Amino acid sequence: MSGNPIFTWDDLQYFLAVARTGQLSTAARHLRTSHATVSRRIDRLEFALKVKLFERNPRGYVLTAVGQRFVETAERMEGEADRLQAEITSGNAAHQGVVRLSAPEGFSNFFLAHHLGDFTERHPSLSLELVTIQQIMSLSRKEADIAVALDPPKAGPYLIEKITDYKLNIYGAKRYLAGAAPLKRREDLLDHPFIGYIEDMIFAPGLDYLGDVHPGIKPKFQSSSIFAQLTATLNGLGLCILPHFIASRQSELEIVLPGEVQLTRHYYIVRHRDMSRVPRVRAVADYLTALVQDNQDAFVGG
Repeated sequence: MSGNPIFTWDDLQYFLAVARTGQLSTAARHLRTSHATVSRRIDRLEFALKVKLFERNPRGYVLTAVGQRFVETAERMEGEADRLQAEITSGNAAHQGVVRLSAPEGFSNFFLAHHLGDFTERHPSLSLELVTIQQIMSLSRKEADIAVALDPPKAGPYLIEKITDYKLNIYGAKRYLAGAAPLKRREDLLDHPFIGYIEDMIFAPGLDYLGDVHPGIKPKFQSSSIFAQLTATLNGLGLCILPHFIASRQSELEIVLPGEVQLTRHYYIVRHRDMSRVPRVRAVADYLTALVQDNQDAFVGG
């Protein structure tokens, strides 16, 4: 066969899948095809373009400088293709595929997880991947399609929307407080053991709040997991600063110094501007925004 092969939109889908995952096997699962097929499509695309899009190494596929620039073009084409589909279809048929959502552990496990059944009923053709690891997923490298964040990026090609404030208080287990030293003013907190985050593992500045309560507080038990902190508090290890939407579900917990100490933090939805126009991503963002607004009492109190 004479001449060079030319790439098709289908090739770009394979390219984007590998660019977003860094792994042939993961991309193959998303595309419902084989590892070999993905590898062959990437090789064909690079041959057609006469450029190297990825560096291959034992850990996976890493975008070259040319590949990183090519991602932007491919995503614009993907967005146009999705919008075209949305125009010629209606309802949930336009909202198909996989959306990867990165969100903090507390928001994910103590709020969103309780509504996943409702989400799947509303969007039966969407598959949601929920990432709760203790770090900020990179939207620019497409480790996630959309993120719920406490501290949004200061700059970059992102669409950022605040979806809610949320309140935090100091809590203690009732059985702990019954036998503990009296708590009548902020300085009394120094007489009690505290539970908090590991300082050098705090992945968002918004979680660094012990100093906002009292600069002299030094936690006795520290964990990167809000679930572990909650469990330690319920077991009477000490006092802990917890969001209202988490602690209010626990009848064994009691607010400490409610009239004197209360913190406010915020949740934002963050999307790459290119991905924000993709119907499936927009559907998840719209759902999250409406869900949080419908449950404001859980976040800021009744």
